[in-house]
Amino acid sequence: MGRQGNSSTRGTASSASGSRNGSGAPRTLSDAVVYRRRRLFVGVVVLMVIAVVLGGFAAGGAFSGNSEQVSSTDSETGAGASPAAPTESPSEAPSPTPTPAASPTCDQNLVTVSAATDKPAYGPDENPLLTLKVTNGGKMPCEVNIGTSQMEFLVTSGADRIFSSRDCQAASEDLVKTIAPGASETANFPWPRNRSVEGCEPIDAKPGGGGAYYIFTAKLGSKASPKAVFQLG
Repeated sequence: MGRQGNSSTRGTASSASGSRNGSGAPRTLSDAVVYRRRRLFVGVVVLMVIAVVLGGFAAGGAFSGNSEQVSSTDSETGAGASPAAPTESPSEAPSPTPTPAASPTCDQNLVTVSAATDKPAYGPDENPLLTLKVTNGGKMPCEVNIGTSQMEFLVTSGADRIFSSRDCQAASEDLVKTIAPGASETANFPWPRNRSVEGCEPIDAKPGGGGAYYIFTAKLGSKASPKAVFQLG
């Protein structure tokens, strides 16, 4: 009877020990894994918080840099300038622009017109060559319109208007040239010893010869030459 009781007690102890070793050991291993996972999760969260804080500082620093740049631009343009703004050094100050001196201009009063013929007298079968000459008597170059729109070859005899190159001029044009100081431009007109009237109306009368004297006047715009006298035989 006593042996049976001891055997039962050992069986119970053995059964209890088996229960701890069989089901208790897995529960203890699972708790450790869960604990380690929780520590790992907490560590990741802490790292994320640190990253967010550092990112916030970085963003704040970038914004501050942009704010300073805008403030610098305002001071350069004069908007919201502060008394503490740096002043330019003398070496950086722009040098004053010199006032340009007035350039000399052409004196049109010194531009003269003269008249000449190739001969002082002509025979009955010779046609006079009339020459208009423009001279710049100034010290500066002058722009002068020497086109047919400005010039006129006029032949008179006393109060009688004999001929004008304007009467039958087919077309007129401008011709602006720069004449150097002391230089001249010339234009020649061969006169066929005929009469003309304004509007180029036909006229049969001809200037007389036989040693009569005629006057040639060259005109350019409002300028007129001294008289050039020649003789027709």
